[in-house]
Amino acid sequence: MATRSSDYSEASIRVLKGLEPVRQRPGMYTRTENPLHIVQEVIDNAADEALAGSCREIVLTLHADGSISVDDDGRGIPVGAHPEEKVPVVEIVFTRLHAGGKFDKAGGGAYSFSGGLHGVGVSVTNALSKRLEVTVWRDGGVHEIAFAGGEVAQPLASRQAVRGDRRSGTRVRCWPDPKYFDSAAIPQAELVQLLRSKAVLLPGVKVTLVEEKAGRQQTWQYAEGLRGYLVEALQAGVGAAPLIPLFEGQQYIAAGHETFAEGEGAQWVVAFTEEGAPVRESYVNLIPTPAGGTHEAGLREGLFNAVKGFVELHGLQPKGVKLLPEDVFARASFVLSTRVLDPQFQGQIKERLNSRDAVRLVGSLARSQFELWLNEHVEHGRKLAELVIRQAQIRSRAAQKVEKKKSSGVAVLPGKLTDCESTDVSRNEVFLVEGDSAGGSAKMGRDKEFQAILPLRGKVLNTWETERDRLFANNEIHDIAVAIGVDPHGPGDSPDLSGLRYGRICILSDADVDGSHIQVLLLTLFFRHFPRLIERGHVFVARPPLYRVDVPAAGKRPLRKLYCLDDGELRHVEDKLRKDGVREGSWSISRFKGLGEMNAEQLWETTMNPDTRRLLPITLGEPGAEATSERFTMLMGKGEAAARRAWLEERGNEAEVDI
Repeated sequence: MATRSSDYSEASIRVLKGLEPVRQRPGMYTRTENPLHIVQEVIDNAADEALAGSCREIVLTLHADGSISVDDDGRGIPVGAHPEEKVPVVEIVFTRLHAGGKFDKAGGGAYSFSGGLHGVGVSVTNALSKRLEVTVWRDGGVHEIAFAGGEVAQPLASRQAVRGDRRSGTRVRCWPDPKYFDSAAIPQAELVQLLRSKAVLLPGVKVTLVEEKAGRQQTWQYAEGLRGYLVEALQAGVGAAPLIPLFEGQQYIAAGHETFAEGEGAQWVVAFTEEGAPVRESYVNLIPTPAGGTHEAGLREGLFNAVKGFVELHGLQPKGVKLLPEDVFARASFVLSTRVLDPQFQGQIKERLNSRDAVRLVGSLARSQFELWLNEHVEHGRKLAELVIRQAQIRSRAAQKVEKKKSSGVAVLPGKLTDCESTDVSRNEVFLVEGDSAGGSAKMGRDKEFQAILPLRGKVLNTWETERDRLFANNEIHDIAVAIGVDPHGPGDSPDLSGLRYGRICILSDADVDGSHIQVLLLTLFFRHFPRLIERGHVFVARPPLYRVDVPAAGKRPLRKLYCLDDGELRHVEDKLRKDGVREGSWSISRFKGLGEMNAEQLWETTMNPDTRRLLPITLGEPGAEATSERFTMLMGKGEAAARRAWLEERGNEAEVDI
């Protein structure tokens, strides 16, 4: 009989207040390799002031005592009492999560476009600093407040400005606490790149780095903006001249647009080179997005559709050659700066943009301008078309080599498999879909070029204790094995994977308890009988949404459809709508009872489109194969009911809900 290691009572529930969640788990809110990201939060605030047209100079100083200060000549953080909280606003900004001037998106809000939209920002900087001092010049006064360990150490003190004092601006000086970071040193190259990029994206704004110890000072101020930046980066990196002149463009949405908000849009510069590693940088509201995201996907789609249209119009496409987006994008270098009214980032560190609308926004703007440019410069268009066609031919030859290796001895494919057209295994993916109804939507919504659909009937057999030679007695498992082109095998075997037909095997089930059960049964099958596919990173779980939230048009923002994976995300979205000033009860919530309730377009946009979906890769994790096998035995073994019950009694209180 299991014994409980500790009592689970009302007193076991701990409520983290203020900035305590950040100090408990800093990795959820920032990078912990070094303090650069918490400094970047302060830089981003100054840049947002410049983006709003209220700041012309930003100065970052690395002080000799290890502290860092960021100084701007913007409007200054408000210092008066908050109308509801009755606490100075500058204190709230640095001590409360989900507080700031960037949630107010209605007409006349402080920031129409900004990068810091998670509402954690400088409060994280304060939480992870031993000390933080703020000086604000505003409304004819000088206002100072200091914090230690995230708490107020010196309350707000104000005095009248005297001759020589500034009229407006903010200075934030912090001493990062080394215990929260792997290294207390800020990487110089990354800091320089960050500051330089702000100067590039804010033409006319002067950005300065001062190093007290070294007695050095660097200043950046760009008049040419993105163009000058990309030319300089290409000369330093690729070293080759662009094949055709740089393609520059920018466009922002006017008032009254049906889909996008006024002021949303993008600016870009694109260069095509025949050799060398491409230079690629993207930003959303001045926030660097080194992991890319949906805005880069939109640029790729826009360039591809424009080039494809040009090639077809001029009859340049050779017989048997099919152009794909990667053929155009492979030799493209670019700097992309996107404005999105309410950007959704992946995680708090904002490295990747997840906003689905950004694909259509950037794609439509870039396509229309590039089509016009290509047809005005036909000779340049022909040169680019030749480069793209060569890339397509190289890709096609590589795929044919793979096809030759796997062509012998292929079994007859299952009749219910709707296969894809491509033979490029690295690009192809198959969705194992729960039910024929969902399979029908997936077939209509997929990209038939590289996505295959295999609908499964009912729940798959629990194969944890099934002998390998008995597996094919089950029709569903037989069809899965034949479709993917790999025979069942054990952990110690060396299976022949040359017959593998899909680089990604995606489990797609309903976002409910039954769907989770089907996921577990399929993962049991792959871990027990196809372990090499998991080890090689071929198995994934697709994550369809459980809810759709329809938000009415308000202010600058048009009608929106927001999708949520689960109850936690739904609560988060509703909280954010309230903070954005959307009237309570004005939005409506729809719950998807299953994948079959989604139409093809919804399923594509939320779950199957590589640019906007959330796909979870399956890996063994830290415990390793042996510990994972023991856990599977306990969870899936037929004679393990007592062990499962004991485990739930002993460990059930450790379950966490990720919101």
